[in-house]
Amino acid sequence: MSGLVLLGIGTDVGKTFVAYALIRAMRARGETVDAFKPVISGLSAETWPESDAGRLLAALGLPVDQAQLDRIAPFQFRAPLSPPMAARLEGRALVLAEIVATCEVRLAETDGLLLIETAGGVMSPIDDDHTMLDLVAALGQPSLLVAGSYLGAISHTLTALKALASVGHVPQAIVVSESAGENPPFEETCADIARLSGVRVIKAGRGNWDAAL
Repeated sequence: MSGLVLLGIGTDVGKTFVAYALIRAMRARGETVDAFKPVISGLSAETWPESDAGRLLAALGLPVDQAQLDRIAPFQFRAPLSPPMAARLEGRALVLAEIVATCEVRLAETDGLLLIETAGGVMSPIDDDHTMLDLVAALGQPSLLVAGSYLGAISHTLTALKALASVGHVPQAIVVSESAGENPPFEETCADIARLSGVRVIKAGRGNWDAAL
């Protein structure tokens, strides 16, 4: 049983792209890898291919159909909201213990490495009473923290690290994903995050995901 949890400092910082690159690189080396996104919102038949789960399945070379989506993302919701908000709209409720148990089953069943991609940021809610931080603590698996390079990303990264430290968790590395648009210098941002955090930084500039990872 081997797992790696992909965390983010927020939403849309590149967790799925990092997972995609890792899967492709490992498969190219002949290594066994699978992916799991236990909770996903904003998912509908119209958006399957472009969804996080759809991209993970594409990286694995699997069809994007209902059976595979159910396997890779068992807790699915249509509204593009936080998971507990989206669940409430459907008259459903998320329970952290059930999500943890589902992850543990997948870990036990998986040969090789299982990439577990969380939703949103470290402090994003996963049910009415818990956040992704609680999921990380419960799983006890190593992690990568994915950050952006936008103005404010340094603060958000250090804040996420403080939250993780509160449960005794230190990520294996921080993957700094170059944010789109006009932003502070990418190299300087990476250097500042590395210096201030004391955690290894992996640079993932736009267009070179495979090379970066």
